[in-house]
Amino acid sequence: MRVVRWMCGVKLKDRVSNKELRERLGIVGIMSLLQQNRLRWYGHVLWKEDNDWMKKCTKYEVMGSRSRGRPKWTWLEVVQRDCQVCGLRRDDAMVYGKWRKLKKMVDEQEEV
Repeated sequence: MRVVRWMCGVKLKDRVSNKELRERLGIVGIMSLLQQNRLRWYGHVLWKEDNDWMKKCTKYEVMGSRSRGRPKWTWLEVVQRDCQVCGLRRDDAMVYGKWRKLKKMVDEQEEV
């Protein structure tokens, strides 16, 4: 955010929020950008054949015991959570035009 503040000519003592600075420059937040990229990649993975190595990797489970504590999130769990947040379903992804349209609508809502 240091560069964003420099670009806007704002100092920390001016007490302008990061969100306001991103809106001024039209920059999307990093979390929404990661979410968009994950959903785009998820669409590509779903369109692959069932015997494709990329699709097999999403269902692969590692054998052995896990360490103590809360288990780490898998990529698929994170993507499913993103789909819930955006109101997208797996069936929507199977129709390319519909998935692209819905994903684009979600992207536009986040920019506003």
